Amino acid sequence: MLKLTFLGTGTSQGIPIIGDNSHPVFNSTDSRDKRLRSSVMLSWDNQNILIDCGPDFRQQMLATQFKTVNGILFTHEHADHTTGLDDIRPFFFKQGNIPAYATKRVLKALKKRFYYMFQKRNKYPNTASFDTFAIKPFKKFTIGGKEILPIEAMHGSLPIIGFKVDNFAYFTDVKTLSKKAISQVQNIDVLVINALQIKPHDKHLNLEEALRIIEKINPKKSYFTHISHNLGFHEEVQKKLPKNVFLGYDFLEIEI
Repeated sequence: MLKLTFLGTGTSQGIPIIGDNSHPVFNSTDSRDKRLRSSVMLSWDNQNILIDCGPDFRQQMLATQFKTVNGILFTHEHADHTTGLDDIRPFFFKQGNIPAYATKRVLKALKKRFYYMFQKRNKYPNTASFDTFAIKPFKKFTIGGKEILPIEAMHGSLPIIGFKVDNFAYFTDVKTLSKKAISQVQNIDVLVINALQIKPHDKHLNLEEALRIIEKINPKKSYFTHISHNLGFHEEVQKKLPKNVFLGYDFLEIEI
């Protein structure tokens, strides 16, 4: 059995956006309308595997009180999915090197952005260290006794990675999925996928597009993430969704 914890379900700026109270969603009193940057934790046995490590990572860990992080899977290199990496230090101090899995392109970007953690000589003291593993689309690898399948998707023109574990799949920042990608997750139990807003967007699925992909995949349950204020109030949007399609929200936990 897998346990899924939504650490954040918001867009790159989070909701509300700092310095802005112009949209009604920003002033919502419903905690489900407050969204940190998108990330999840997958847990099984004694494993806690993080998918993406964004700028809200410290806040997310304080809220959920996870005691270990046994590996990090990166979907892509954008700031809202990587810039919390420095805050992995407390786990490194307890556990030692943290395994990090990403494509070669993403690992290269991480090593450039966080050079002071990855340099081999004169490494800056008291920073985390990582065991890095280059992954390839549609080539399985194993963590903690479970097979992980990386699945390539497109974020506009940028290839990114979704992950399938058992009968669960996680995608964020997707605009298009190939027939091959969809075939890998057909009829799974739980799908998490992004649904940014109502209007079309050039790099992200809007609500209509996300629902069409759900129809093709035909999961038992689906949850949306990477949600902007332009999708609307959580409670109102949820009422309009099809059966077994749900809006994710920060710190929601589900068992798979």
